[in-house]
Amino acid sequence: MNKHHTSVAVYGANGHTGKFVLAELHRRSIPAIAVVRDPSRRVAGVTGRIATIDDPAALDRALAGCSVVINCAGPFLDTAPPLVEAALRTGCSYLDVTAEQTSAQATFSSFDQPARDAGVTVIPAAGFYGGLADLLATALVHDEAADAITIAVALDHWWPTEGTRLTGERNQAPRMIIEDGKLSPMPLPAQTADWAFGTPHGAQSVVEMSFSEIITISRHLSMRSLRSYLGANALEDVRDASTPPPTATDAQGRSAQRFAMDVVVADAGGTRRITASGQDIYAVSAPIVVEAAERLLTGRVRSRGALALGQAFDNRDFLDALAPTHLDLAFHGAS
Repeated sequence: MNKHHTSVAVYGANGHTGKFVLAELHRRSIPAIAVVRDPSRRVAGVTGRIATIDDPAALDRALAGCSVVINCAGPFLDTAPPLVEAALRTGCSYLDVTAEQTSAQATFSSFDQPARDAGVTVIPAAGFYGGLADLLATALVHDEAADAITIAVALDHWWPTEGTRLTGERNQAPRMIIEDGKLSPMPLPAQTADWAFGTPHGAQSVVEMSFSEIITISRHLSMRSLRSYLGANALEDVRDASTPPPTATDAQGRSAQRFAMDVVVADAGGTRRITASGQDIYAVSAPIVVEAAERLLTGRVRSRGALALGQAFDNRDFLDALAPTHLDLAFHGAS
């Protein structure tokens, strides 16, 4: 990585999540470069560059002088490969916020050795989906092995962005889980269950719905079973074409959405649970991915190559950096 550079490029900087990421970089006084695909959508007040995903030379110019690039432009199945390749050519570490299992898996399988050879770190799914559950599970698992890990997410509403809808249309691959220690297709029809979240979500019906956390967690932790669930109401919201996009309700531009993520680990030592809760799943992805970027800039990463978030960094210290400003954390010990 170009250690004498400290700038972070944000690809898709004019998108919903990209704007939160730029604001978080500004809050931390980290120099940012806003990279957009459409010159008519430049971001005011930030150094800007233009690069379409199918122009390798423009991507190289966009990342010139940067140490880290954060990809906020989905669908990541399309944007991640060319942007990681540009990062490798320019000696730049790479982060994205994909919820797409197929994209995260492809990044791990295709770019681990090339990233090691280039001396950089590549971390897919370093946002709410994928990264947060990975950090929470890593904090709970002893000796990197567990019998079962279960994740449940409650959203009082899910107001999907345009990017979320486009990604859903693009990503038609079967969803995967871990069963009997192996990556396997999620059984259909999706299982339903009752889950007791804390206040304000309470007890509710959840539907099995796996995102990129299945890929990130299984990248470096061992378990017999790994499954994810989403509140049925949130799934109905995102599947309803009439559900509006998120609307800012505070000075930070966050929507009123409240979330809770439970991660439960069962092993020979009993059952442990950790809960992360907060406001706006898109907005909270910004401090997660920017915390990772800042640690990459300052050399606080365990190794090079393609890594999961919980694999790359000290997970407890990382979570402590997010709480309580961005997340409320509650830990429930073995039972």
